[in-house]
Amino acid sequence: MGREDYSKAFKLGKKDYQARMLRGEKPTLQVLDDIMPEKGAYHEIPLGLVQIPADQIVGTKTVGRSSSFSGNFMPILREDSEFASKWSNLSTSHVEEGIRDPIKVYEYMNKFYVEEGNKRVSVMKFFGVVSIPGNVIRIVPRRSEDKENKIYYEFMDFYQYAPINYIWFSQEGSFAKLQEAVGKAPKEAWTDDELLKFSALYTRFTAEYKAKGGSKLKITPGDAFLSFITLYGYDVIDGKTTNELKELMAKSWEEFALLQEEQEIDLKMKPNQEKKPLLSILHQMGMPKLKIAFIYEKTPGTSAWTYAHELGRLYLEQTFPEEVGTVFYENGTKDNIDSLIEDAINSGCNLIFTTTPSFVQGSVKAAIANKDIRIMNCSLNTSHRYIRTYYSRMHEAKFLMGAIAGAMAENNRLTYIADYPIYGSIANINAFALGAKMINPRAEVYLEWSTMKDVDIDERIRETGASCISGMDMVIPEEASRFFGIYHFDGGRPRNLAMPLYHWGKFYEQLLRTIMDGTWKYDDDPSSTKAINYWWGLSEGVIEVICSQYLPIGTKRLVELLRATISSELFNPFSGILYSQNGVVSEDPDFHMQPEEIMTMDWLADNVIGSIPKTEELKENAEPVMKQQGVMTKEG
Repeated sequence: MGREDYSKAFKLGKKDYQARMLRGEKPTLQVLDDIMPEKGAYHEIPLGLVQIPADQIVGTKTVGRSSSFSGNFMPILREDSEFASKWSNLSTSHVEEGIRDPIKVYEYMNKFYVEEGNKRVSVMKFFGVVSIPGNVIRIVPRRSEDKENKIYYEFMDFYQYAPINYIWFSQEGSFAKLQEAVGKAPKEAWTDDELLKFSALYTRFTAEYKAKGGSKLKITPGDAFLSFITLYGYDVIDGKTTNELKELMAKSWEEFALLQEEQEIDLKMKPNQEKKPLLSILHQMGMPKLKIAFIYEKTPGTSAWTYAHELGRLYLEQTFPEEVGTVFYENGTKDNIDSLIEDAINSGCNLIFTTTPSFVQGSVKAAIANKDIRIMNCSLNTSHRYIRTYYSRMHEAKFLMGAIAGAMAENNRLTYIADYPIYGSIANINAFALGAKMINPRAEVYLEWSTMKDVDIDERIRETGASCISGMDMVIPEEASRFFGIYHFDGGRPRNLAMPLYHWGKFYEQLLRTIMDGTWKYDDDPSSTKAINYWWGLSEGVIEVICSQYLPIGTKRLVELLRATISSELFNPFSGILYSQNGVVSEDPDFHMQPEEIMTMDWLADNVIGSIPKTEELKENAEPVMKQQGVMTKEG
């Protein structure tokens, strides 16, 4: 039996050897000594006896035995050699008694290299053993800025609390996300039962993932698994039968494909103007009436953000009285969003707008389950293929607001009150600061966050003595507050100078016209896995700046000039020589920042006094939005 097994293994080895040669790869085993850091650039940590995933044993410690095996650890020496005889005896022993003696290996970057027991590994890999016991010594390289090095250090931190070595990720921060996704606090140790539960679920997932062709994707099974449990919930997935898991993975496959895209977001900066064929127009004339649902996190009476979207809904009803019917749902949460969307679908809605980033996961799950329903989420830099997302280029309006504040600041001191440090908000802050600096080179912007714990913003404003304040963008009628837009104090009372306006109605109108006239489909390239994100601004009329009667006529004219140049794309607020708090962003006078760079900005302009807070510094109600859209700075 042993000789027959060797003959089969030998053929597998030769086949793999030839395939690697044809691909221009090294055909034999990797050698750790060839890739280890130089002496002094690493240290060793003994891990003791460890169950080693067989797939992650990739080579030998020294060059001595590397040429006896192909790169898949199958033997390639002649069948009449002494080596073949010893391999055959081990094979017989494994079948009759099982190989129990642990091998000795070195682990480097979560790959394993055998020092003693190469033939044992070869035999057990031939028989498809999942894991092999081994005494492991870890090679720890010196910290560096290399991405793989950073991921490895994150893995070692995770390993202290969950000794799991069979999952790997291609993106930084993933091990911390995994800890959170399974319901564990940072640095909370896993119990033996929790480790067994995770192993069983991950094994089921990876088996289905590979069977469906996951090995062809340019991501790790761990990347796909993390995306899957983050979307549906760890305990929910654990409760699925094998058939249910398989079906759900098939429906979600485009989400996995999207993870491998280097450029995940397909930004649509303008409404699609593509001309449609006459037959398409005639077809669309008979399309049924659209029933649209708007799902709000709060109510129009308690939230200016919700109020702005509610105005957009009412605008739609007035613009399309015959073609459109709308309904709305209030007080949505991450716990009830699934049921709200389901209710909207059951009531006949064929287009659903979920109006806050924290509703992304619920939107994606519903879209996967209901492929005939259009679902859109109001968020920025959100990479999901099954839904489309939308947002406004508010930084364009904030640049104008900054110019107004810079012109009106008697003492060069401004305060900017931001809410959440999420994608888009950092660009708003910097655009405001750059607008102020363009008009007043001495302008300083004191940054405050309304969602920070234990911070009295009014007291901060009194301390800095800011002469102009940028508060909330708009207010709701019930509050009758004057602390919005740009204002300064006149006789102890706020006097408003200007305010930015989200005109969601204009956005919804233009988007609906693409559905009605058939151009919606032209945004979607079937050959692409990129997510579609509409990001419209001044030129599309979805944002505006309204100036007060108290603003000097010369400043109003300046605002009109800047608005016209931005709308016509003659001027980009983020262009030319730019400085951040940490140094030079651009030294090129002809520089124009790309939309993707503006969207993902994680630095503050040099005339901003303040910082981007970490999640733990924010109030609890900020957590859902931060989890979905929070900006990760290089420091945090």
